[in-house]
Amino acid sequence: MADLKSTLNNIAVAIVDNPDEVRIVCEETDNSINLTLSVAPEDMGMVIGKNGRIAKAIRTVIKAASADCGKRVNVDIR
Repeated sequence: MADLKSTLNNIAVAIVDNPDEVRIVCEETDNSINLTLSVAPEDMGMVIGKNGRIAKAIRTVIKAASADCGKRVNVDIR
């Protein structure tokens, strides 16, 4: 779980202009992990991208990184 959180943090910090304002909250249940990514309002466009392409790519990378944990992983961007 900490590995997924650090992976998401590394991706987000590389994309945004204000890396100090990147926050990730992790909630784990029996069969799923929910990661909530919060960034500065002016960086929201960079994280989402045109038509949500960057957000989809982030979710795909995190899903691939979570293949060995055996749980469903959801990434929410706020």
